[in-house]
Amino acid sequence: MRNWKFKEVDFSDFPIYEGHDLGLHWSPERTTIKIWAPSAQRIFLRIYNQGQGGRALKEFQLLPHDKGTWIYEVNEDLEGLFYTVQVRDSMGWLKEGPDIYAKATGVNGTRGMIIDPQKSNPAKWDLDQRQTLANPTDMVIYEVHVRDFSMSSSSGITNKGKYLGFTEMGTRLSTGESTGVDHLKELGITHVHLLPIADFYTVDELNPGAHYNWGYDPLNYNTPEGWYSTDPSDGTSRIKELKQLVQALHSNKLGVILDVVYNHTGLIFESYFNQTVPGYFYRFNADGTFSDGSGCGTELATEREMVRRYIIDSVAYWAEEYHVDGFRFDLMGLIDIETMNQIRARLDAIDPNIFMYGEGWSAGESPLSEKLRAVKSNTRNLDRIASFCDDMRNGLKGSPFDRNNAGFISGITLGEEQLKFAITGAVDHDQITYHYVNTSGHPWAKSPAQCINYVSCHDNYTLFDKLQYSSPEASSEMVDRMARLAFGIILTSQGVPFLHAGDEMLRSKGGHPDSYRSPDYINQIDWSRKGDNAGLVRYLKNCIELRHQHPAFRIADAKMVKSNLRFFGHYIPGVIAYELRDHANGDRWRHILVLLNGNNYSVEYEIPEENWLIVAQNGEINPKGLGHTKTRLVRLHASSMMILAAED
Repeated sequence: MRNWKFKEVDFSDFPIYEGHDLGLHWSPERTTIKIWAPSAQRIFLRIYNQGQGGRALKEFQLLPHDKGTWIYEVNEDLEGLFYTVQVRDSMGWLKEGPDIYAKATGVNGTRGMIIDPQKSNPAKWDLDQRQTLANPTDMVIYEVHVRDFSMSSSSGITNKGKYLGFTEMGTRLSTGESTGVDHLKELGITHVHLLPIADFYTVDELNPGAHYNWGYDPLNYNTPEGWYSTDPSDGTSRIKELKQLVQALHSNKLGVILDVVYNHTGLIFESYFNQTVPGYFYRFNADGTFSDGSGCGTELATEREMVRRYIIDSVAYWAEEYHVDGFRFDLMGLIDIETMNQIRARLDAIDPNIFMYGEGWSAGESPLSEKLRAVKSNTRNLDRIASFCDDMRNGLKGSPFDRNNAGFISGITLGEEQLKFAITGAVDHDQITYHYVNTSGHPWAKSPAQCINYVSCHDNYTLFDKLQYSSPEASSEMVDRMARLAFGIILTSQGVPFLHAGDEMLRSKGGHPDSYRSPDYINQIDWSRKGDNAGLVRYLKNCIELRHQHPAFRIADAKMVKSNLRFFGHYIPGVIAYELRDHANGDRWRHILVLLNGNNYSVEYEIPEENWLIVAQNGEINPKGLGHTKTRLVRLHASSMMILAAED
């Protein structure tokens, strides 16, 4: 029986292969496969007629090559056939499956597929253009799951649950409101963050309604998930349809960000990594067992050279082949800093404006020292890579792990310093008292572009469900006001704003805190809620428009934030007041006041005397203005944001 316990020394003398040609490569004349497997004694390549079942048509034994690699050339055209590799090491035969670099697979990812890459390109793919921005603070990110986006009968989308759902334009509710991509354009967001679309383990592609999953259980890292394809049996189909999604969003001036999961695999012993080079790709505890800093059973050893090279090659492949505009790294706090910075350098050679960000934490203890990992507190050691600002999230609504815990928007006072910290984009600011910031004891961003500000995401409760639990006495009108205040703060704060799909229409998951495998009726976006919450949708749209029009809300330079964003000294519990002064960041408005009242009652606040343009007041916002005032004493209405602007 195979022993699945390892020590670091077991891999200390493994050779490093520096080439970028691992995996399977097709041409009409020949198909070549190269595998890095230094512990292997024999490797077989098997060719099949179909993606599941049936006997192998042919079998070839790979030949040892240099630096731990094995290679074989089949001098014939194998396009359209399927393949596996099977490794034997000193402990016996491992299970057959695709090579770890497989870029196309058959149904459920159990066999690779040999394709002509050109046939996976939609028409005019060569004309497709990335939608990257030189300044990340100009972005507004919208996070969505491919299936959730279109599954509801209210979506008006034909290709429900599929990549192609993002290619349909002009979709509407029965009452006329836009849905789908038209809704995204209407909101004014700039980038669509897709939950994982790399092939994952826990769904049955032949029975798409049987299981649901977010996709954070990777199987084949370089292959699109077939669950979202109209023909999961055809490896070319899923590739082409994902490219059509990217192409459609790009043609609508929307960027595409991929959520990638390079911290763990869905399978442990049976993962394709362990079936190729047992143990090498993972970290271990002192007793030799697999470490579980991900909370999912395994933890990739990103600091090992061939693991690092694999991840860098994989990210670069997605960027080049699919023209994507950014990457969000799941549990980035488990990936070592050096690997993240090398990914940045590799992407710079493709497009230096491809955006990178991730979760600056882990889900458990890791044997790799925290000082070496890309945790939030080490963000300053990352090169143009951002971290999620849980300081903003927790400050706004309370802890996501305690449904009854409330935050600023629910009227909780004395925690304003945490929100002030997030409002500055987590950079150094002389007006922040850091020991009052519960989630961060020091500034962790070199630039506001390294700070992702958000109130909710796919994890934990939706914003609406959280408010239902944490503010059970709040009326529907007050919940709406709380949501408006949250959106207003996120869109006017320094940093990169991030929105969870459907929050703008008070999306609910029925109070479920972790719906990663809940059925469609829990997870799907109910587009009919857009009509029910039209005022909130319009408010968010206007907040985004205000941010686009006024660079004062999207400063990229930390020194400019410190000099041009100044908090008022007059303290009232539950109130945050600051100014953006001196045409901040080249804004046409000379002087801007942002006054935030988290209390569930109104308060009066003294301001400088000017001929102020009222931009936001009492739950309403209009970038063109709602009127003027010259008063020195303003009333901040309950749970609302006031913005005043002075022009020359």
